[in-house]
Amino acid sequence: MPKTVMIVDDSVSIRQMVSHTLKGAGYAVVEAPDGQSALDKARQSALDLVVTDINMPRMDGIALTKALRADARHRRTPVLVLTTEASDDMKSKGKAAGATGWLVKPFEPAKLLQVVQKVIG
Repeated sequence: MPKTVMIVDDSVSIRQMVSHTLKGAGYAVVEAPDGQSALDKARQSALDLVVTDINMPRMDGIALTKALRADARHRRTPVLVLTTEASDDMKSKGKAAGATGWLVKPFEPAKLLQVVQKVIG
């Protein structure tokens, strides 16, 4: 059974690119346009990894990460941040919220797969 990755980004094109990359490598993919939708879907799903943007409407990626860490079902689910935010301050906030890793957009599909495979196999 393939591992399931949730992609959370308000950009449809980013979700499509990440989804295409992960599906091509054999992962199952669930998509959400913002943190609140992702949290709603996470409550219904078993997830092996969450890949989230930071800047989104309704709930940003930092708040989503904190909410996942507060949920017993997803407390240990790895969270990769995929964002245009590259500041050390923002990375520190992500790490404090419980993010597992940080990738900066634009991303190279091979690099994304390398990180995903390192995190969840």
